Amino acid sequence: MTSTNPATRATQTAGVAYAGGAYLLWGVLPLYFLLLAPTGPWEVVAWRVLLSLVFCIILLTVMRGWAALRTIIRQPRLLGWTALAGLLIYVNWQVFLIGTLTGHVLETSLGYFINPITTVLLGVFVLRERLRRLQWTAIGIAAVAVIVIVVLYGDFPWIALSLTASFGLYGLIKKKIGPAVDAVSGLTLESFWLIPIAVVQLILVATTPEGLTMGANGPWHVALLAFAGVATAVPLLLFAAGARRIDLTVIGMIQFVTPVMQFLIGALVLGEPMPIERWIGFVLVWVAIVVFVIDLLLAARRGRRVLVTAP
Repeated sequence: MTSTNPATRATQTAGVAYAGGAYLLWGVLPLYFLLLAPTGPWEVVAWRVLLSLVFCIILLTVMRGWAALRTIIRQPRLLGWTALAGLLIYVNWQVFLIGTLTGHVLETSLGYFINPITTVLLGVFVLRERLRRLQWTAIGIAAVAVIVIVVLYGDFPWIALSLTASFGLYGLIKKKIGPAVDAVSGLTLESFWLIPIAVVQLILVATTPEGLTMGANGPWHVALLAFAGVATAVPLLLFAAGARRIDLTVIGMIQFVTPVMQFLIGALVLGEPMPIERWIGFVLVWVAIVVFVIDLLLAARRGRRVLVTAP
């Protein structure tokens, strides 16, 4: 019988705390973005990009990370991957803000409920990984759930599907990059590539009748909007710190904190409609998640058994 090293236990505990903190913050983000009214989703994302870059530059300076960033810049392949990652995270941010600020928080939660299953599918079709029987079962149930929402509820869940596709592909690119790009350098470059898009969006918003809201709604609103960079970067950095310390299986189970919180905010706090057709779709997704988590637990148990019996 083996005992867990105290240092290992402390590392794992810290990892759970970091990852849990990240998913908790992501879970309450809808409430923060709703506080930014009357700022619309296009302006919010533009400021989010620019202020994330500012925050990352400060972090690089404080943490003396410029040397690591220069090493990455000298590798064109890594630069290409960070540019693609930036484009995908931009799509994710923009769709999430559109959903949050137009009364579709429940649909954003649906997207993040489905995301782990999307990640598995990407592993099959892109990385040529093989699926276990329970994983196929979870995917089938999730597919039925989407069909139910489309047919019975009568609304194609484009927000949910866009969120899960963009974040799933973003995670795939992060996996391909691996440890070659640290969290702060990666977010710095991703934000940097998005500067032209952010500037164009601000110019277009400025030409609308409403115009830019930054500075037009008092100091409290300016402070809240300026916090967008911190609100973006901190959860990503906490997640990176947690992912280095705990198994992917644990991460896989903790990540459901975010969509659960978003679902509760949408249904209970914001009072978004949940007719029976939508309940059926969500319940099917939750059944798929239960099957998915059971598969994760069984796989982890088999892995531990192999380690124990290995010579």
